[in-house]
Amino acid sequence: MAKDTRNRQKPAPSRKAGAVARAPAVAKTRLSARPKAAPDGKRVTLPRALSKLGFCSRSQAEALIMEGRVTVAGRVVTDPETWIDLAETALAVDGRPVVAEAPVYLMLNKPRGLVTTRHDPEGRPTVYDCLAGVEHAHLSPVGRLDKASEGLLLFTNDTQFANALLDPETHVAKTYHVQIDRQADAPLLEAMARGVIHDGDVLKARRVRQLRAGEKNAWLEIELDEGRNRHIRRMLEALGVECLRLVRVAIGNLPLGDLEKGAVRPLSETEVRNLRSLTRRR
Repeated sequence: MAKDTRNRQKPAPSRKAGAVARAPAVAKTRLSARPKAAPDGKRVTLPRALSKLGFCSRSQAEALIMEGRVTVAGRVVTDPETWIDLAETALAVDGRPVVAEAPVYLMLNKPRGLVTTRHDPEGRPTVYDCLAGVEHAHLSPVGRLDKASEGLLLFTNDTQFANALLDPETHVAKTYHVQIDRQADAPLLEAMARGVIHDGDVLKARRVRQLRAGEKNAWLEIELDEGRNRHIRRMLEALGVECLRLVRVAIGNLPLGDLEKGAVRPLSETEVRNLRSLTRRR
């Protein structure tokens, strides 16, 4: 009788059983991978979710996540690139639920000599010293005024509102009253409107006019629709002009008004609505 030479194949091992045996324990800490398609407005990265809820900045959120202090739906997540559905996912930091705060919008008449930061490594006074008596754990300034500058500075915990006002594509105007060390003639005003180059940046004013003049100095009103670092001071420096004082008097359609130096007040609903109307992209 001929010997059966057909190959006898052993049954393949169960893929399911193998997968369970090889699954790494750390996989439980990753809720979802980065999606292939762009997420909708409610699906965001975990740091952005904490920022949108007004809990902290994105960089602060990333640190909290990597320290293992953030839970999503009850599970610790240590990957800052985790995506979540903001409308359906419960978040907590150090065991305390994170929920959307009521939006807060404040305006400050910043005095000269304060730095626009929460903590200064050199120990200098900051703009937060003006917020005594105001709960400001999650309030951030909208943009900056340097130490020597004064005037209108906004604070909010609404990151979308702040980002829209600062977005260069929305061109929300900022208006300043600036004292210079000389009288302003037509060529100087024209040069500021035309633009100058300083350290590789093109710096110009959207509008500029003289408000009043003395024998040795003058006050100008300068309107910008972009905000490069120390924009006005650098622009004047490139033209050989010294800036003696710089006061921001308006952001968009919101004037500083008669708010006292160092004082803080909330914005009205109408003021917030008017500012939002300026952030629609043109």
